[in-house]
Amino acid sequence: MSVLARHDLVGSMGRVGAAGDNAAMESFFALLQKNVPDRRAWATRQELRIAIVTWIERTYHRRRRQRRLARSTPVEYETIMTPPAALAA
Repeated sequence: MSVLARHDLVGSMGRVGAAGDNAAMESFFALLQKNVPDRRAWATRQELRIAIVTWIERTYHRRRRQRRLARSTPVEYETIMTPPAALAA
């Protein structure tokens, strides 16, 4: 059996009446848990760590639309904001 068979990421608990404080992080961790640790068993912590970082960089950051970026993904926004001269270099 692998060293790390299953990981449960637990969201933090805020104070009473502040339910929205952790909503963004709880949503992120729910997506992370669904897409990385729960998919298979991991032999080492380092292997799991690499899988998490890879998922964040390749999937989450490239697909997640952000309000501050006019509802575009970071990759779309960077393409829009980079001057054509910089793309040619």
